Amino acid sequence: MSARAWLEMGLLGCIWGASFLSNRVALHEVGVATTVAVRVVGACAVLWIVVWRQGLPVPRQPWLWAAFLLMGLLGNAVPFSLITWGQLTIPSGLAAILNASTALMGVIVAALAFRDERLTPRKMLGVAAGFAGVVTVIGPASLANFDPTSLAQIAILGAALSYALSGAFARFAARGLAPEVAAAGMLTGASVIMGPAALILDGLPRMMWSPEVWGALGYLAVVSTAFAYLIFYRLLRMAGAGNTSLVTLLVAPIAILLGAVVLSEALPLRAFGGFGLLALGLLILDGRLARGRRADSMGKPAE
Repeated sequence: MSARAWLEMGLLGCIWGASFLSNRVALHEVGVATTVAVRVVGACAVLWIVVWRQGLPVPRQPWLWAAFLLMGLLGNAVPFSLITWGQLTIPSGLAAILNASTALMGVIVAALAFRDERLTPRKMLGVAAGFAGVVTVIGPASLANFDPTSLAQIAILGAALSYALSGAFARFAARGLAPEVAAAGMLTGASVIMGPAALILDGLPRMMWSPEVWGALGYLAVVSTAFAYLIFYRLLRMAGAGNTSLVTLLVAPIAILLGAVVLSEALPLRAFGGFGLLALGLLILDGRLARGRRADSMGKPAE
């Protein structure tokens, strides 16, 4: 991947890492379905304003709007709902570990779907090293709490699979579309699903929320969804579906770091070793280490 792709992946990891904290704050006063509905509807409105201000053409093909509905289901409605619901009972550390499995699933799904993203030993080694880094940051002891019978934990794994499928499908369906249009279309599909779902499951929102909850919902809608998906679709075109899914490896350690800064949580020493493993995994996936070794063996610097 290019340096710009790595930079945007890091920014996206920071944005989505903070969404775990925002979900926690919102769930103190807002139901799961309403939290997700406010997030997708608010982001949808922001992105259509962006599309209008930039004068981008609005798609008119019926098949494309059907694709947007499926993209919204797989990329927003299902994973947002499962993760938010899971955070009601799952510790943040364990939830982040399970969510990081999106990287593993994304590489495998992309390899099955696209010829140019075949599953190589180097790619699998990089994902394994990065995932080991996430586990080390959070602490292997958290994995001991994994209970296959827990619906909440299975829900997080279901969200990871949904993200992986969404990334692969979006690469095909959003081909040729401006990132702003693709993101707005996807969130329109999610809004069509989550708006009625929130009314059915949570009833009419009372809207008498605290400033902290309003801030968390605003962050989820404007920053963690609208702005983040503009970056996501651009990154998807630059790096491919498999590589883009690897951003989830950055989300967990960033969420832990934010917890230490914002909530004064102690960051254990093992976190630094985890960050090192994570960095190694990303370098292996990028191929820089392999190119460096080949260049050294040939007696010339890597390009």
